[in-house]
Amino acid sequence: MKPGAQAEQLAAQFLQRQGLTLVESNYRCRFGEIDLILRDGDALVFAEVRQRSRSDFGGAAASIDRHKQQRLILTAQHYLASLPRIPSCRFDALLLDSTAKVEWVKNAFEV
Repeated sequence: MKPGAQAEQLAAQFLQRQGLTLVESNYRCRFGEIDLILRDGDALVFAEVRQRSRSDFGGAAASIDRHKQQRLILTAQHYLASLPRIPSCRFDALLLDSTAKVEWVKNAFEV
């Protein structure tokens, strides 16, 4: 299993233990990819999973820059277009360090 896939699996398991329900993983369209899509009550959560072995250059959180955020937003809009009604949504980040410790950042960025 690739390191990225392993990080996504760990993040999905972590979120499921927190009570979220996995809807889809690795949703892809022409705009990009969303690692995890989950339900948190009535809200739909688009989760970006990042793992970094080093913390220089800002670590995992810094890798979700403005360009990456725009691609995530466009991909989420593409996904939402397929739903009969649009629920409340948020973008979360799951940041894993070299020991696979998970930091969950809810509302990692605003749309």
